[in-house]
Amino acid sequence: MLLLGTFGIYLSLFAGLLSILGYLQAANGNKKKLSIGRIGLYISALGIFLASVVLMTNIFEHNFENAYVWSYSSRDLSTALLFSTFWAGQEGSFLFWTFCSALLSIFLLSYTRKRKLETHVLPVFLAVQTFLVILLIAKSPFKSIYAQFPGELSAGQLPTDGRGLNPLLQNFWMVIHPPILFIGFAAAAVPFSFAISALWRKEYSSWITNAFPWVLFSGLSLGAGLMLGAYWAYGVLGWGGYWGWDPVENSSLIPWVISMALLHTMLAQSRTGNLVRTNFIFAILQFVLVIYSTFLTRSGILGESSVHSFTNPGTIVYSLLLAFVIGSVALGVGFLFVRRAELKAIAKPMHWMTREFALSLGSFVMLASATIVFFGTSLPIVSSTQVDPSFYNKMHVPIAVLMMLLIGYSLLVRWDVEDGKGLIEKAWKSLTASLIGTIAIAYFSTWEISYMLFIFASLFTLVVNLEQIYLIIRGDIRMMGGKFAHIGMALFLIGAIVSGLFSKKETAMLELGTAQNVLGYSVTYTGKNIIGKNKTAYSVTVQKDGKAAILLPTMIESDNQGLMRNPDIESFFTHDFYISPSGIEEQKVDQQGNITLLKEESVKIGSARITFSAFDMGGHNPNNMSGGTKIGVKLEIVSGYEKETVIPYVVNDGQQQKYFGAQSKLLGGEIELIAMSIGGMGEGKSAIQIRLKKEGKELPPMKSKEVLVVEASVKPFINLVWVGTALVMIGFFISILRRKLADSL
Repeated sequence: MLLLGTFGIYLSLFAGLLSILGYLQAANGNKKKLSIGRIGLYISALGIFLASVVLMTNIFEHNFENAYVWSYSSRDLSTALLFSTFWAGQEGSFLFWTFCSALLSIFLLSYTRKRKLETHVLPVFLAVQTFLVILLIAKSPFKSIYAQFPGELSAGQLPTDGRGLNPLLQNFWMVIHPPILFIGFAAAAVPFSFAISALWRKEYSSWITNAFPWVLFSGLSLGAGLMLGAYWAYGVLGWGGYWGWDPVENSSLIPWVISMALLHTMLAQSRTGNLVRTNFIFAILQFVLVIYSTFLTRSGILGESSVHSFTNPGTIVYSLLLAFVIGSVALGVGFLFVRRAELKAIAKPMHWMTREFALSLGSFVMLASATIVFFGTSLPIVSSTQVDPSFYNKMHVPIAVLMMLLIGYSLLVRWDVEDGKGLIEKAWKSLTASLIGTIAIAYFSTWEISYMLFIFASLFTLVVNLEQIYLIIRGDIRMMGGKFAHIGMALFLIGAIVSGLFSKKETAMLELGTAQNVLGYSVTYTGKNIIGKNKTAYSVTVQKDGKAAILLPTMIESDNQGLMRNPDIESFFTHDFYISPSGIEEQKVDQQGNITLLKEESVKIGSARITFSAFDMGGHNPNNMSGGTKIGVKLEIVSGYEKETVIPYVVNDGQQQKYFGAQSKLLGGEIELIAMSIGGMGEGKSAIQIRLKKEGKELPPMKSKEVLVVEASVKPFINLVWVGTALVMIGFFISILRRKLADSL
């Protein structure tokens, strides 16, 4: 079976090269070679399909002789998760990407054949696909376990089970998120192929019409993949948010942003004939950035700065990925350089009060966004410095404001030069409604100027697009695709800024069976349940306004990944209550009520948390003329939003030790220091023993209780983020239907 899979890969390589050669000869006038190009394309796709079937068969038959299958699957995985192991590792994900490319090549053959473009478009696309096949040869998913781990197993000896899938990946989103993203990666090669073909043929206008549906399809796939990944991070992985500006996240975002810029400049060129060079640059840049994204993710170069990055794949794969990036850039830039004079002659000036100007300016604002993210993402490659997420947030506030204003403006102006008076008449209602909405939102939140500008710009886009939908609601719904996408983007940005600025977070220590106020909710840890291997679910009851819900955050112990956490969320109309487990603590209280704490340990007393943070080597006892030594114990006490530091201490005058307590306002009593042990020079740990008193009386002994430590947060209007992204994707889908891509194949 392993040999059959390897055969499929090599078959695809040789057939792909033969197809490229046939198409190149046909493009030079030898039409008899056209059949060789087509047959080679089909055989190349067949080879990849064969390799994919072999790998999937190996996975479902639990063939642990295959090193890839042993590394990523196991017998206890469900059918859906077994499917997902296909793309769980580097080798499998390369094969799946190539599978998507091979599938698209068959559709692209039909599409270009009808338009008499196949001899120039398909050799470019097949060159990309062939390079992916070469990567598969270097990083094959069909190595035997004996070759992958020489000397660790004797001949004929096989493991009874595989290492299994990373516990955090054992989730529904693993089944759909990566495949959709890889489809987008594969589809990005199509506009690139059309652009190179057009430069090759010196045909600078009609390629826009032919490539536009594929740009939409690639944008839909990449956008949906990013959206699903964001929701996965928010709802399952326990990040506490949906976007962390991680370098590998960013590397997938950048080509999507460029594809959005390309869509808008294509629209402008199709209407006015301008922005010819810009469209070629964006089409080439989008694909180059996909390959660059692959290089960042797969080369191991971001292994120390990204939680997503794969480990070092080896020198050969690293070199091939780097060559892939350089080759793509060289091909695109080379054609642009050769055709520079002809492209320059096509350029025409444009008036600022036109839709063409608004679309082009908006596209370059998106380019600025991509440049900022590119800089921050690439910085760890050339420097040990890693950009803080706040850098991206600060830099994107003015970009988002300008972008939203331009979206609204572009829909109010005409393709021809707009009359200023007419523009005011069309815009005043939207501007007034946006201003009123901004003031109303600021009244209930904040009057901070940058926040108000952000909200105003987003509302302006929202109102203008709603008005546009109202005007065409009786017409063809397929004309509303762009409007839905714009509305979705406005809602997304409003949700992002509101949830980001006004979310509240609190670390809570939940005693088993004891209700506690956390961010205005009554929260009770009621017990735990061990689920499957090394997975524990913690039952937490959340109550507010007479309504109750049971959340089940989980922690997973993995031999390979350490301790991992899955949050749980209770969603309301206006906000989410989000809870993620941090760990389990056991209070150390003896039968006399004495509490023992190691240095940096904490204990939960009622609603307060006491942490032994440090010693205070405070010098001499001022009441002792002989100069006894005084050593204090610094205790940090937190109750809700209130904090205080108390320092009980011991005095040693050389003959005896005397302990002194300290009053705590938060606890309403005295913390008495009973004993102290200072670990020396790293040998052992320092410890103290304390007891609580109120009104001079010792508190009755407490029972040792299990404490669940959680990160709880309230995220207002986070649902706008998900509704907005869904509307963006719906807008893309409607636009694709309008272009009738399916009917054209």
